[in-house]
Amino acid sequence: MYSMDNVGRNTIAMVLAGGKGERLTPLTIRRAKPSVAFGGKYKIIDFVLSNMFNSGIKTVYILTQYRAFSLNKHIRESWGKWTGLGEFYVDISPETSSESEEWFRGTADAILQYLRFVESSDADYVAIFGGDHIYKMDITQMINFHRMNRADITIAALEVSVEDASRFGVFSVDDDSKVTGFEEKPAVPETIPGRNTCYASMGNYIFSTKKLIEVLLEGKKQHADLDFGKHVIPMMLAGGDRIFAYNFNDNVIPGMKPEERGYWKDVGTIDSYYEANMDLIHVSPQLNLYNYKWPILTNQGNLPPAKTVFDDGERRGQNINSYVCAGCITSGSTVMRSILGPLCKINSYSLVEDSILFENVTVGRHVKIRRTIIDKGVVIPDGSTIGYDLGEDRRNGYTVTDSGIVVVPRKDK
Repeated sequence: MYSMDNVGRNTIAMVLAGGKGERLTPLTIRRAKPSVAFGGKYKIIDFVLSNMFNSGIKTVYILTQYRAFSLNKHIRESWGKWTGLGEFYVDISPETSSESEEWFRGTADAILQYLRFVESSDADYVAIFGGDHIYKMDITQMINFHRMNRADITIAALEVSVEDASRFGVFSVDDDSKVTGFEEKPAVPETIPGRNTCYASMGNYIFSTKKLIEVLLEGKKQHADLDFGKHVIPMMLAGGDRIFAYNFNDNVIPGMKPEERGYWKDVGTIDSYYEANMDLIHVSPQLNLYNYKWPILTNQGNLPPAKTVFDDGERRGQNINSYVCAGCITSGSTVMRSILGPLCKINSYSLVEDSILFENVTVGRHVKIRRTIIDKGVVIPDGSTIGYDLGEDRRNGYTVTDSGIVVVPRKDK
């Protein structure tokens, strides 16, 4: 079996990071979904890039598209500093780089537009992963599974309940995990042999390089909007190619705790995004960001430590059961069960509960906030109350979900 270093040298990765994330509006009005903050200091894309880096994959192409400027800036300023600019990744965007100057029209079309990078490499395998999910994964284990099965394509699969399976693309497999069928959002999903669960696609693929080139060039003749789920996988099934499902639950990273096994979040809606963030402040969160054997890397910034100030009567700076990033000042106020992104300032006599504040948010005096997501750079005026009267929040132009989560967007400039 290849060592991790050998697998990394024989694999290139293409990360699809062009998603609009429309269900996360208004957080995605000015940024792509992979560029949305998560866990205070991170961006969503940091998770897949950390997985690539920790797995020893040395060459990663990041395909950006929608609102690409902030995402490209984050990648340059964080991943360039960590790994040496250009040594780990290349970010390419059809906004500036595509010869046809057309945006990607499907997931496979995105790879097709930059197939020259694949064709000019000497890699045996191509890892094609999405850039907008939260999880940890040792990708070399999936590549070795692909090699052992002499697969043409291996698809990362979540093991989900029958009730949940209808929300995904679902595989039919035989006893050896060879894929025999695939259906998008089936009304009656097929279960894994011998189990009462189903295999759902994670949208992450390992291809043998020659096969990828072959199927994309063939698919180009048939579909202008070439997509892996809609077109490529059905084509490969019809052609008798060797397609295997890799059970993500079998993936183990160094330092993993039992409760982390199988952790994967789409965070595609405001509610799912909020819940995944709030899990981080639990005593034992399902996603452990303190595992130094598998670090999540990002732009550290040259920021001072977080601090609290004042301790006299009602004017006491305190952060309780909260996740507070560098540069934050909690000044004579109380923060409870919340996440404060870098450089936030909470002024005196204010209360922030069960909320997520993005970078550089300023909360004035005598403010009360609960169950609220506040976008980057927003200033909350003195005396404001948010999250207590949802009707009033809507009248103020805030987004309010059915479950009562309030989103305060940046104002148009």
